Amino acid sequence: MSGPVRTVAETGSTNADMLELARSGAAEGLWLRAERQTAGRGRQGRDWESPAGNLYASTLVRVRDGEPPAATLALVAAVALDETVRLFAPELPLSLKWPNDLMVNGAKLSGILLERAGDGVVVGFGVNLAHHPEGMLRATTSIAAHAPAPDAQVFAEALAEVFARWLSRWREGIAPVRERWLARAHPRGTALTARLSDGNSVDGLFEGLDSQGALILRLAGGETRAIHAGDVFLL
Repeated sequence: MSGPVRTVAETGSTNADMLELARSGAAEGLWLRAERQTAGRGRQGRDWESPAGNLYASTLVRVRDGEPPAATLALVAAVALDETVRLFAPELPLSLKWPNDLMVNGAKLSGILLERAGDGVVVGFGVNLAHHPEGMLRATTSIAAHAPAPDAQVFAEALAEVFARWLSRWREGIAPVRERWLARAHPRGTALTARLSDGNSVDGLFEGLDSQGALILRLAGGETRAIHAGDVFLL
């Protein structure tokens, strides 16, 4: 079950705060939202701009033995966020990019960051509701650029409910989450490049996800490769 969404005016990072709460024994289902962050983080330690009006929120999942791999919570977060945005802006042409980026016509609408503390997985959401950064290397957008921006607190409460529902489905097996993710993803055959942690890049065409949620790319020679971690970009 999702708990109440606690909101603070400002903090460094909701993920950092939730990690501390996780280490001190906080229960699953807690949500923390900040109206503004001063030290928001994206993947691989990148800064995340945090103007007031957007969503900055984190929640805590306690993983249990026998459940799908914790890394696949990225897919849970992605499908929950996609469903929530559709509630408020049903006309937006949304698509998912592996593992958990929500895109509008190729421009990034949101970021999701998973961090681990023992049996706790903190899932952080940054969603451009009212604003989006300009002059980025990658195209970005916001809901407000296409439709009326929802109130961040109302959006957070809706997201908490949707996330709890998808988390419950995930605990029964990854298949329904994977199926929904694929239904919301960019088309099969989309050209992608994956930048791996060792500095190498792999180019290929989107072939789908394997049974455990890894990205499958079809390479130029016709063979396929599973990508388990890395930054993925549309070509």
